[in-house]
Amino acid sequence: MATMVEAASGAALIRIQVCYASPGVQALKQLSVPAGTLLHDGIKRSGLLEEVREIDLSCWRVGIYGKLKTLDTVLRDQDRIEIYRPLIADPMESRRKRADKKAR
Repeated sequence: MATMVEAASGAALIRIQVCYASPGVQALKQLSVPAGTLLHDGIKRSGLLEEVREIDLSCWRVGIYGKLKTLDTVLRDQDRIEIYRPLIADPMESRRKRADKKAR
């Protein structure tokens, strides 16, 4: 939430959400950040990187409402930042295997 310093400085605040899910963790953080905050900074301010050590922003993808974004994207009010885990299997290969199995 807004700190006293942000409120006193008169900086416009925007509300964002940061979410991440894995088989063992489901996290949704809601917070207020100064207008002009970058996506990477929003994730960092959420505290999620400290709570879930497996998150690696150097190679994992991120997005806002299901659309891929870069870490230097400027956030807007009501944005929901999503952190995407790497795929375990190639979806195309998985479909081929299912089709082959079904054909037999």
